[in-house]
Amino acid sequence: MESVTRRLIEKKADYQHYSFTEAQSNAFKAFFDLAQEFESFEEFYALCTGVPKVFLDTDARMFAPGLAREGTPVLVASSLDQELYTPAPGHIRNCEEGYFVEQTGSHVFPVRGKVMRLNDLPYDASENILGLLEVMPRTPLLGEELLFFQKYANRIGYSMHNRFLSSRNVEHLKFISNLVADIEHNVIVPNMVYKLYLRNLKGLVDKNRELERLFTEYLKETSEQEPALRALYAELVDVNRGLWQEFRNIDGHYKNTSLFLETLLRRSHFDQGRLIARKKVCNMKKDVIMPQLDRYLDKFQAAGIELDDRLSHVPEEETISVVDIGLMAQVYANLFSNAIKYTQPSSQEAPSAKRVSYGRELIRDFFGEGRDGIKYNVFSTGAHIPDKVCERIFDDGFRGPNSKGKPGAGHGLSFVKNVVELHDGTVGYEATAGGNNFYFVLPPN
Repeated sequence: MESVTRRLIEKKADYQHYSFTEAQSNAFKAFFDLAQEFESFEEFYALCTGVPKVFLDTDARMFAPGLAREGTPVLVASSLDQELYTPAPGHIRNCEEGYFVEQTGSHVFPVRGKVMRLNDLPYDASENILGLLEVMPRTPLLGEELLFFQKYANRIGYSMHNRFLSSRNVEHLKFISNLVADIEHNVIVPNMVYKLYLRNLKGLVDKNRELERLFTEYLKETSEQEPALRALYAELVDVNRGLWQEFRNIDGHYKNTSLFLETLLRRSHFDQGRLIARKKVCNMKKDVIMPQLDRYLDKFQAAGIELDDRLSHVPEEETISVVDIGLMAQVYANLFSNAIKYTQPSSQEAPSAKRVSYGRELIRDFFGEGRDGIKYNVFSTGAHIPDKVCERIFDDGFRGPNSKGKPGAGHGLSFVKNVVELHDGTVGYEATAGGNNFYFVLPPN
């Protein structure tokens, strides 16, 4: 507020110094009002030249660079009766400062954009020139009149720049919408076919295991020693064991990938511009926690992290009717992923070890009298997070000082917060004995 107030005071002093006439002030007001009303660039350009004509009885022309051929200003609007989108006359050129043209008696002013995001403009504006405004007064401009048109050209530039960015954003949104439709048609729907392939593969694996069973019964009934046959049987058992394990790996990977594809690339997210939860009854441990735990178990082991679920208190029979399985699974995926990156040996254990655990507990009246909360957590050993970092740890894009050299973009915990709040819950962090505890609390129903 302090910086904004300072700028307002500076502007107030500027306006008092400018001493614009009533007609000039009204011209500014009309431009600001109608720049919001007219949507097309053609109407906007016409507005830029129409305001001086109507309010100040001054003809004007607007030129934009690069619309016909690179680097050539093109006439895009005129208060005179002229053919538009033709190359500018010779006296119109890109300029750092405005200039006066004696042979035409006109003034040319550069229309400047914002310095930021010049690369998002539809043509090269490396010199920060979006266009050129030519005004043709009956007499040369002096003093306040000259200052007015300099300021007017600047206001055109800012408005023009915002209009370009808005148009670019609309194009981006349209592109994303079409891309999502293509993903849905060419990725998600075909991905469902893998379920059929996996079902067929499971049928073949089951048939092979049935042959193994029959082979086992046969060998039990025969008393003859058949080394070759028994060697073949041993190989069959080994192959079947490997096939079954690989099938489980592929099936688990398919289910998890499909879940995230169908959840994170959900069309409704892009249509609404935010995450949209599809909640349904599920077994929290079976449907949400365990599949993610299975994904990260090998990674925990590779990082030398012990998984301790003795105090998890997440009952097998528990159901919760308010969760989006895919989004909540991503919450645990982010928490487990962070645990792998940041878990350190505990200084309070002997011998020191890296350890991760997860849990659940009921908190009476958490959301108010008679409104209990269910707290889920992921704990990891290590040094406590500093207070200053804790204040921003759930902010999108924020990464703590200990994240240097570790993969990530600072989006994970912000995503966790967003998803939990979609479920009417709350997230938090607490320093606990021996380590750090990230948690979220949900209403029970």
